[in-house]
Amino acid sequence: MNIDAQAFAKEWVAAWNAHDIERILAHYSDDFEIITPMIKMSLGIDTGSLVGKPAIGDYWRAALEKMPDLHFELLDVCEGVNSVAVYYKSVLDKLAIEVMEFGAEGKVERVVVHYC
Repeated sequence: MNIDAQAFAKEWVAAWNAHDIERILAHYSDDFEIITPMIKMSLGIDTGSLVGKPAIGDYWRAALEKMPDLHFELLDVCEGVNSVAVYYKSVLDKLAIEVMEFGAEGKVERVVVHYC
C-alpha cells in the first residue's frame, strides 16, 4: 500500500474545515475505530473508543454542530508503515496528533488521537 501522506493530510484537514461529514467519513473504512480522550470526556465512555461509521458519524455531526467555527491548521505530517500521523492545531487552540492506520483498501481502519 502506498499512501501519499502529505496529500492525505491536506485533504483530511480540508474536509474537516469544510464541515462536510460525508467527505470526512470517506477517508475511513466502514468499521473503523477511533480512540480519543474527547470521547471519554464528552460521552463518558471509559475506553474513549467508538467503532463504525454510524456511531462515529453521529458523534462528529454533534461536535460540528456544537463548534460551528471549527477550523484545523495542519502543522506537520509523519509517515509510518501503513500509517500517517497528522499534527495539527485543533479546537480551542489545542495541539493534536492523530495516528491513522490504513487497511489494504487504503482507508483508515484505526485512529488514536493525542492532545498536547
